[in-house]
Amino acid sequence: MMKKVTIVGGGLAGSEAAYQLLKRDIAVDLIEMRPNKMTPAHQTSHLAELVCSNSFRSKLPHNAPGLLKEEMKRLDSLIVKAALQAEIKAGGALAVDRELFSREVEKILGAFKHFNLIQEEVLKIPEGPVIIATGPLTSDKLFDDIKKQLSDDAMHFFDAVAPIITKDSIDMSVCYVKNRWDDDHPGDYINCPMNEEEYKAFYKALTTAETAPIKDFEDNVFEGCMPVETMAKRGVDTLRYGPLKPVGLRKDKDHKPYAVVQLRKDDARDSLYNLVGFQTHLKFGEQKALIRSIPGLQNAEIMRYGVMHKNSFLKAPNHLKRTYQSKLREDLFFAGQITGVEGYIESAASGLLAGINMARFIKGQSLLKLPTTTMIGASADYLENANVKQFQPMNANYGLVDPITEKHKKKERKEHYMQRALKALNEYLEAHDE
Repeated sequence: MMKKVTIVGGGLAGSEAAYQLLKRDIAVDLIEMRPNKMTPAHQTSHLAELVCSNSFRSKLPHNAPGLLKEEMKRLDSLIVKAALQAEIKAGGALAVDRELFSREVEKILGAFKHFNLIQEEVLKIPEGPVIIATGPLTSDKLFDDIKKQLSDDAMHFFDAVAPIITKDSIDMSVCYVKNRWDDDHPGDYINCPMNEEEYKAFYKALTTAETAPIKDFEDNVFEGCMPVETMAKRGVDTLRYGPLKPVGLRKDKDHKPYAVVQLRKDDARDSLYNLVGFQTHLKFGEQKALIRSIPGLQNAEIMRYGVMHKNSFLKAPNHLKRTYQSKLREDLFFAGQITGVEGYIESAASGLLAGINMARFIKGQSLLKLPTTTMIGASADYLENANVKQFQPMNANYGLVDPITEKHKKKERKEHYMQRALKALNEYLEAHDE
């Protein structure tokens, strides 16, 4: 009789874990509560819906998120595979058409005859082999049961979503297409330039605009998803050194902008663009007025407004092994942002390792503990061994991996990290029959 695993949550981590199990001849019941019950941030009932940005960040293999994707390719990642199929141009970033991406994930999973999608809300941790991959927007009743069983030891932070506008509503007599520093490439980003007067008027409007009330978010907001209005309050030039940085974005030699709002393509039809770095929780009316005050966006048609939502996660060092197996019971695994990883590709990587290890657990094999010289292994090790009193969600970064001890030139450091990681991963997998 074929073994079966229940996966709760059809996001990036749950979908990736399902694929890893299915390809190893283990049946999967994937339970997703949408569309019967929606979250504060999701818009559709599709698997692996991208809620915030449509970017998986850098695809350059010597950068930390790029290395993570290279390691995942070696392990035959569903999410990386689907992202490459749905890719749209975004300079050095891997950006995707959201709809095509989800459709590709659903197509690949649906091709397995032992894949069963169940659309209902789960109120308690199921019995039997189960992976909880419900993400940071886990429903209240299930999260209460998780806290009850693991101990009331959960945390949360807030992040925000950027608005999306139609391309046809952008005034291209004002805006221009260009990638940062790239004068030879036609460009993938639309740039809205501001002079000093325009920027200061925009800054004043932004910092005095009314926000949607969310209790206590200011003291617990994730740095990588900080609302643009919160960032702006750190100082008048903060945005000019952050998401509105004009460096490398001259329209031509005669036009040097004081600040630049960048727009990134959001779909393969080239009809929708999101405002890069413009996560916000301003009231919708304020968002509309502010966006239309940006040069070139005076007629912007807003298809989705920015929103803020609460993300919940566990104190992983108290509850998880670096294999993503629960310390509470051996047939319970966790994956995705509920574990304390942060970011799309990091969430998918945790689902990949949780899925592989669940398969190995069911087959009576030793679980994989990938080397801490690899990005996947180092991220998992952080969840198990971080200082629990200071534990916070973490993106992939080279501070997580073992430091390089041999001498090298500073500019070659990332290349050394990459080569060492891929070599260590290959050797480890060869030794463990993966």
